[in-house]
Amino acid sequence: MRRTSQTSLIALATACTFTIAATPAAAQETPATDQASAAASAAGDEGLADIVVTATRRSENLQDIPLSVATVSEDTLEAVMSGGTDIRGLSGRVPSLNIESSFGRTFPRFYIRGLGNTDFDLNASQPVSLVYDDVVLENPILKGFPAFDVDRIEVLRGPQGTLFGRNTPAGIVKFDTVKPGKGHNYARLSYGSYGTINAEGAAGYQSSDQFAVRVSGLVQHRNDWIDNVTEPGNNDLEGYTDYALRGQIMWKPTDALTLRLTGQYRNLHGDARIFRANAIEQGTNNLIGLDGGDFKRDKVATDGSNFQKLKTWNMAGTIEYDFGPVTLYSVTSYWNGNLKSRGDIDGGFGCSFCGPGFTDNSYPGFIPFAAQSRDDIPSLDQFTQEVRIASNNNGGLGYQAGIFYFNENLNIRSFDYPAPAATSPSAIVNQRQDSEALGIFGSVNYAFDNGLTLQAGARWNHDKKKLDAERLFDLRPLFIGGGPVPETTTKVNDSVLTWDLSAIQEINADVNVYARIAKGYRAPAIQGRILFDRDVTTADSEHTMSYEAGIKTTLLDRKLRFNLTGYYFKTKDLQLSAVGGAANANLLLNADAVKGYGFETELEARPVTGLTLTAGLSYNHTQIHDNNLTVETCGAPCTVLDPIAVPGSSPAIVYIDGNSLPQAPKWTINWTAGYEHPVGPGSVYVFTDWYYRSKINFFLYESVEFTDDKLLEGGLRIGYKTDRYDIAGFVRNLNNDESAVSAIDFNNLTAMVNEPRIWGVEVGVKF
Repeated sequence: MRRTSQTSLIALATACTFTIAATPAAAQETPATDQASAAASAAGDEGLADIVVTATRRSENLQDIPLSVATVSEDTLEAVMSGGTDIRGLSGRVPSLNIESSFGRTFPRFYIRGLGNTDFDLNASQPVSLVYDDVVLENPILKGFPAFDVDRIEVLRGPQGTLFGRNTPAGIVKFDTVKPGKGHNYARLSYGSYGTINAEGAAGYQSSDQFAVRVSGLVQHRNDWIDNVTEPGNNDLEGYTDYALRGQIMWKPTDALTLRLTGQYRNLHGDARIFRANAIEQGTNNLIGLDGGDFKRDKVATDGSNFQKLKTWNMAGTIEYDFGPVTLYSVTSYWNGNLKSRGDIDGGFGCSFCGPGFTDNSYPGFIPFAAQSRDDIPSLDQFTQEVRIASNNNGGLGYQAGIFYFNENLNIRSFDYPAPAATSPSAIVNQRQDSEALGIFGSVNYAFDNGLTLQAGARWNHDKKKLDAERLFDLRPLFIGGGPVPETTTKVNDSVLTWDLSAIQEINADVNVYARIAKGYRAPAIQGRILFDRDVTTADSEHTMSYEAGIKTTLLDRKLRFNLTGYYFKTKDLQLSAVGGAANANLLLNADAVKGYGFETELEARPVTGLTLTAGLSYNHTQIHDNNLTVETCGAPCTVLDPIAVPGSSPAIVYIDGNSLPQAPKWTINWTAGYEHPVGPGSVYVFTDWYYRSKINFFLYESVEFTDDKLLEGGLRIGYKTDRYDIAGFVRNLNNDESAVSAIDFNNLTAMVNEPRIWGVEVGVKF
């Protein structure tokens, strides 16, 4: 299993390589992904083809690397995207991965093995990195860049601090797009309920081996479909138009030198996240309707302004020079973005305690105070540069080494408004954060003749951040927080060595076993959201030690692939965000330690011709270990379960020692089944995909209300395809699951819920 050469592996890039749709233009030569598609087709009758990943910054068989890596299949990605979802649709599609957001499409929060960050501020640090074409996207508004014309999606679980850098103690979600000269020309258009449109396409041109271009794009749209019952007419909220473009040019002036220039752009207009006041029944975690009856996903009662506008763009240049023994890689990237987002944070209509200008007949349920806030990013600038060398040999000693530089300048403006329809703010907070990071890294591996490969790597990380924050004015000092706050400057920095050691042993041609030890690191953080608080808070660096071992198998004459990994980690000084509570604060904390353990397993089977089955299962147990760590609990009337730290405090201040991490389900399960049968010049096919996660807690403290017991969502796709055309009907959230996915706790029992059921049709063409 491990002796396949790199050249053969690239030609066999299949299950994780998205050859999305099909025949290349006549002027193009057959690219590598075409060869991969042919290999996959040939393997269809004989068994499973190899999965090629780049988790080690090389193209290698997934079965041959000592990492817990999962890929999102082409069928799953197409099925998920047909309903117009954003990147959150990947949640649960591989074991141990959860994604949620309180900003909607602009700000996904990633969790791997229970490690993540619930912080909603626009400079929030996350322990899961998103890497797009070898460029880390650090700021949350960049991490929502859509997935289209994708070659592969990989989820690397556990610390990845050697080759990919800091802020990866939980893992990485890695996207690689289709490159010029290596893709297919295609177009797909789907239309579904609520006027949902998903249109995607790509076209490439290759004049010779020396020059190629590729242009691709995505348009997603949904009509307003949620009725605000306090406004006349129907369907007022939750619509969006989101489009993204990518252009690439490849020039190969010599056999040794390859140059690639990439430009990308995204423009989103829509609504901010819809918050639903008192949607959770007190004393339970049941969702309830506006009048206390059955929950209605398409009904809300709000009185605040709501909008969201996002623009991001990127220019990047890649240089590859083959010196023979080694290849030199240079990746230069600049990202720019800006955001405007305003929502009705209290989620309801009216305000019982606000006085003149407000109705005291708040609805639905009791809403003590109105909360109308807005968060903008007037400017975001991120520059990254990496230079790396990698050996070209397939056996013996292999090595990589490089240097990485990161620079970010981020401006944030936060506004509080005195009334739902007010256009003049009552308070403004300005933040400016400047961040720099430097990494020097190296990795070596040696393949012995007996099937054993050893690997070791290290990275020196240096990080520094400076935050300037001020509250310009405060027209509601009794409600907001005591008047203006003069400008303060806060600085943090650290230097840390991260490393990993691993080994993989070939037992026979079908079975490998591996073990890995890795140290991960998250840089120190600053939280300057002083809109309702007065103090800037910081968190020290966190350090993770992770241990894992697993087995990777390809059995039954390549009819079955089964992988299993068990892991344990301990994170010292884990960075936590205490969000919400009665003060509506956003504060950084360090827990003494958090421990976690569990397992992940993936299975893929092709028992008979035309039938493919996949399944994934993970168990993640996390626990906070800090005897003295306390947090303030809900301002809403929730039922707190943790021990009281300060008797008589209102709201309660509680100990959180022993609690699990928020947004960390113990169990996740995903499974798919696809069957294809020849009919006439093409074939009829059926594909179904499902995702289940167990109970989650929304906050650091535990309460009855702010939890969700489970989520189960399924999809179905039935169609007919030929070599050129594909037409299908689909449904997303087939079982119409209604689940809370996150919450707001400072004012009332506010919930955010999952996506609705979507029916539709899709047409695709290859050209």
